[in-house]
Amino acid sequence: MNHQNPILNTDSYKLGHYMQYPEGVRAISSYATTRGYSYKPEVMFFGLQMFLKEYLTQPITMVDIDEAEEIATLHGQPFDRAGWLHVLNAHGGHLPLRIEALPEGIAVRRGVPVVQVVNTDPQLAWLTSYMETALLRAIWYPSTVATLAWRLRQTIQPFLERTSDRVDELMPRMVSDFGARSTTSLEQTAIGGVAHLVHFHLSDSLPAILQARRSYGALMAGHTVPASEHTTMTAWGQARESEAFANMIDRFGRFGAYSVVSDSYDLHNAVAEVWGKTLQTRVRAAGATLIVRPDSGDPIDTPVQVIAQLAYAYGTRLNARGFKVLDEHVRVIQSDGVTLQDIQMILGRLEGMGFAAENISFGVGSTLLQKLSRDTLSFTMLSSAMQNDDGTWQDIGRRPANPNERTLDVGRRAVVRDGNDILTIRLGDIGRRENLLRCVWQDGRLIKDWSFEEIRRQADAAMQR
Repeated sequence: MNHQNPILNTDSYKLGHYMQYPEGVRAISSYATTRGYSYKPEVMFFGLQMFLKEYLTQPITMVDIDEAEEIATLHGQPFDRAGWLHVLNAHGGHLPLRIEALPEGIAVRRGVPVVQVVNTDPQLAWLTSYMETALLRAIWYPSTVATLAWRLRQTIQPFLERTSDRVDELMPRMVSDFGARSTTSLEQTAIGGVAHLVHFHLSDSLPAILQARRSYGALMAGHTVPASEHTTMTAWGQARESEAFANMIDRFGRFGAYSVVSDSYDLHNAVAEVWGKTLQTRVRAAGATLIVRPDSGDPIDTPVQVIAQLAYAYGTRLNARGFKVLDEHVRVIQSDGVTLQDIQMILGRLEGMGFAAENISFGVGSTLLQKLSRDTLSFTMLSSAMQNDDGTWQDIGRRPANPNERTLDVGRRAVVRDGNDILTIRLGDIGRRENLLRCVWQDGRLIKDWSFEEIRRQADAAMQR
């Protein structure tokens, strides 16, 4: 990655906060959470480790300090040169912070802290809140994508359980990430794409695959199949569409599965005549699975009609649940702006027609990676405790002006299990219970390195609750 000045990875007004704390403050403790309250887990925490490895591992340098001072002065803000020189000289440029976090992939109710941060150098009490901007941004986006992907999984699972007999095998292959072109940057593509891979094992996002390797040690977190696009199909011309399709069979039949966009001219003709008659023998002979991609038309009716057409042409079998499954040589994928509601409607309609959910999969892009914000789950980070010069901790926090607004918890926090529930308590009240907020980073060192398999197991556990 290109070098980014860590000192400038914050809001402008934070530059002057070192002058605003009362005398004798040794430490500030802050935590990140989601506002509100829920009776069951509805937030999945994920993504902090990407930030720790890619940003906090790089120590600040004298070049960074000089640049930051120049920018701050020209920008109209004061600059704590002495403080940053202390970071450089006393800590080798690594930020003296202790960061505690829940296990990545865990699901919690709103209001439960997912990360807690405190400075470890009493001369730098301002540093905790200084990191709020970067840390909150690092947490809210991947956690929100992981949560939305979890909701997709929760939506699809009941249909699979009712209509298919291989739920655990099929679920990871139900949704693929098609969102690389829908995001605002390469970094967003990678971060959001890895969050999707927590729940599903299909992805067309190479940045996400690389990010999972770098940050979580995943040799290969997601798979894909050879696929066409309209350019490669229309290059043959309408008169030679069947040749374009035949070329896909010949070139990619050895890959086990291949996807062909089939709506360049006349989807009904392509499915019923070309795939259903002209090339059917060739499709079967190749031995692989043809995945027909409608890609246009009514987002609910069209894929259902395509499945019905393929069923007529290729035949079906009944699975152990008594639902129809297309011949193994054909399947359908729907990806044209598909939403969670569309998926529900499609699977519901197929179930009503006696078709198993496994006949179709989905490609999701901007709905999963881009149509969201920090307010989707109301992520926030606040300072909740201050350590005085005598070593004692004092609660800090604002009083809501709106009496209907829930007051966020103050004091140093812990997160514990209470039966099947996970809740937050004061750190001083933890006793012998295990604190799920465990140290993952301290003073420039990664303390806990989560593997992607560990995270996926955590996410799988959330499906059982």
